[in-house]
Amino acid sequence: MFSIEEIKAAESKIETGADFPQFIKKIKEMGVVRNDVYVSNGLSVYFDSEDHSVQASPDEYPNLVINDEASAEKLQHALQVHQKGETDYLTFCKQAADAGVEKWVTDLNEMTCTYLDSAQKELVKEAIPSA
Repeated sequence: MFSIEEIKAAESKIETGADFPQFIKKIKEMGVVRNDVYVSNGLSVYFDSEDHSVQASPDEYPNLVINDEASAEKLQHALQVHQKGETDYLTFCKQAADAGVEKWVTDLNEMTCTYLDSAQKELVKEAIPSA
């Protein structure tokens, strides 16, 4: 079982969205099979194959209001600039909230990241590039 300290150590190496595939590779090696991130408060929940979990919230994270009107187009734009390394994590989270994203689910077996609105409707599902 992985610890939150191990995950935070891997997380500390992320500067932009361009670093995300390397982070995923690292936590997958630790035994993480799924990660749920809640945009409104930044809570991250990491699961292993037996559904045990650990969770953490960023030290400094504002409460974000999730837009009631979800927009896959706004989210696609936010993802594009973030993955190019043009925005930091908090900026991306603010843009995701504005696009109506309640949470995203990273499936490390499928190597996908799915962004869901408050009705749990899929806005965007994308493959995670290998690091």
